[in-house]
Amino acid sequence: MRFSRLTKILIGLVVVVVLGVLLGARSLKPDGTLDDLLAWLPKRHASFEQLGGSQLLLEIDKDDVVKSRLEAVLDDIRMLLRDARVGYKGLGQAGREVHLNVREPAQVDAAKAALKIFTDPVAGDNPVREMLLDEPEPALLRLTLTDEGVKLRTSMALAQSMEVVERRVSDGISVEPIVKPQGNDRILVQVPGLQTPARLTDILGQPGNLTFQMVDTTMSVQDAIDGRPPAGSSVLYSQDDPPVPYLVENRVIVSGDDIVDAQATVASQTNWPVVSFSFNSKGKERFGWATSQYVGRPFAIILDGQVVSAPIIREPILGGAGQISGNLTKQSAGDLALLLRSGPMPAHLKILEERTIAPGGVQN
Repeated sequence: MRFSRLTKILIGLVVVVVLGVLLGARSLKPDGTLDDLLAWLPKRHASFEQLGGSQLLLEIDKDDVVKSRLEAVLDDIRMLLRDARVGYKGLGQAGREVHLNVREPAQVDAAKAALKIFTDPVAGDNPVREMLLDEPEPALLRLTLTDEGVKLRTSMALAQSMEVVERRVSDGISVEPIVKPQGNDRILVQVPGLQTPARLTDILGQPGNLTFQMVDTTMSVQDAIDGRPPAGSSVLYSQDDPPVPYLVENRVIVSGDDIVDAQATVASQTNWPVVSFSFNSKGKERFGWATSQYVGRPFAIILDGQVVSAPIIREPILGGAGQISGNLTKQSAGDLALLLRSGPMPAHLKILEERTIAPGGVQN
């Protein structure tokens, strides 16, 4: 390969600079090894050691990982057995197990074949058998999440959580946060120069699960509280003080996973804080369909199990964008927009340690 004269000059300059740095280090420590010389060079995270800042140690809630995984398995079972035309009853979950009764004994083998997808080893360098299927009693099928399965799902939640944590912490700050794993289920977060970690813990402590669900108008919410909600609906409460109850259908129309952008702004007519958001193509299609089907009915916007607002659908919303309003302050609107932009946590994060490190590495 032939280099131009300018390229050779630039390469020579780089070599001279590197040699100068190493020789300078040698002069400070004449008997140093190569590792000593390389260690003398600036480190990537030196800014945190120099500036100090906020440090958090987070832990993945394994119980939440198990709960989320089995809830997904329940939904998959309903779909798989419906497609296989297998009748069943008593579908439920307890601990690490999912169980059901096949109505017709002659369909047990068909049910097992449909559920085999859960017991097939998960592909990878070291395949893992996530779940075991057995039949403790005739026509009673049981799927059990293995220890290896819990470990697999926890490691997946850890990787996904680190991405969400980094997006949330990086948003709106000028320094690069340090986010790295600690073992199989913990995350270390360091933010150079941040001496007030309270808001950081608030942001990272919220799952950020946003859903759009229809309000159930077949029964008054008070009757549902006094008696029993209709099948497929639940009573949820607002973030107000005192909380306001709503009867909400369990079916999720659109989730926060389908939101591609969210910004805190103010409503032009009221000047109140709101959050403007936009959907991806899937969310746009589903939201447009729902708002076309249910004009005149209220739908609930739910964040982490609490109703943020429940507006009435006045007309179809087909543009793939909307606003969330309600009892929002400027800061809460900003926090909500941040949660939506960064995406939901795959599992709850427990804050094990919260420290403020002074410049020079002194802990407060």
